[in-house]
Amino acid sequence: MTLAVVILNWNGKALLEQFLPSVINNSKEATIYVADNASTDQSIAYVSSNFPEVKIIQNKINGGYAKGYNDALKQVNEDVFCLLNSDVEVTKGWLQPIIKTFDNSPDTAIIQPKIIDYKQKTHFEYAGAAGGFIDQLGFPYCRGRVFNTVEADQNQYQTSTIFWASGACLFIRKSVFESLQGFDEHYFAHFEEIDLCWRAFNMGYKSSCVTQSIVYHVGGATLHASNPKKTYLNFRNSLFTLTKNASGPIFIIIFCRLILDGIAGIRFLVTFKFAHFLAILKAHFSFYHALPHYLNLRKTLPQKKKYYHSSSIVWTYFIRGKKHFSQF
Repeated sequence: MTLAVVILNWNGKALLEQFLPSVINNSKEATIYVADNASTDQSIAYVSSNFPEVKIIQNKINGGYAKGYNDALKQVNEDVFCLLNSDVEVTKGWLQPIIKTFDNSPDTAIIQPKIIDYKQKTHFEYAGAAGGFIDQLGFPYCRGRVFNTVEADQNQYQTSTIFWASGACLFIRKSVFESLQGFDEHYFAHFEEIDLCWRAFNMGYKSSCVTQSIVYHVGGATLHASNPKKTYLNFRNSLFTLTKNASGPIFIIIFCRLILDGIAGIRFLVTFKFAHFLAILKAHFSFYHALPHYLNLRKTLPQKKKYYHSSSIVWTYFIRGKKHFSQF
């Protein structure tokens, strides 16, 4: 089995300076690529000058995470892709448990490592933690992170099957990525990995978190949580994902979700976060405009009966007061 570590970059010279050396020093089993999304800084000149062993792929435009990887991975021929954010520090031996799992488990198509917070290395990191799940209305959460409650890592979550793997560090077999036709490029960024894993799940593929492999993720280095654009993309893309992939009465599911999104919007309004309130409105208008396309797309995708780990994570977390995954 051959392995490619592909780092998507956009004007990220400082991040490459900080984190690329750890990838090179600890990834002898892999070929390393930097896929550049039409940067205007000196990112590629820096990589070329300092790390000639790294292969460079130059995309013609900045199509975000989804199109950026779709375009770049057409030029990568290894058996397994590792899609690695540029703000991730990897650890010694991080690839060996991943390779072993792929070799010993032919039905495993997608893997993520245990993702720890680079800024607080005793705790999980928000974007992925020890593997992701989803509730009936499309709200994502993780082993180790539910909404804004992030747990300390005490080895309480072991290697296990998960529903979605984090795009911060996602391994996928090339054959599976191609059978899924890659990411949905309408997403630009955010939620595209959940959509990819959901489509893989509906086709019978297995995703896992291999906790013997550990990486440290900064998070929000490209688009911070305080940015209304992130709110817009998350709300819009989660509705796209539900419409495409969820089983059951889709209009009832979407209606319930819209009510909860409205409550979230009111919460932003009363806390004077007007830009985020407007981002939710914009996300909904964009969703309504694209709804016919996604309803048609839904007809072409295979469906499974049950996809969710919890019927309502909102109810469990906010009403029942259960804050940790292990309490569910």
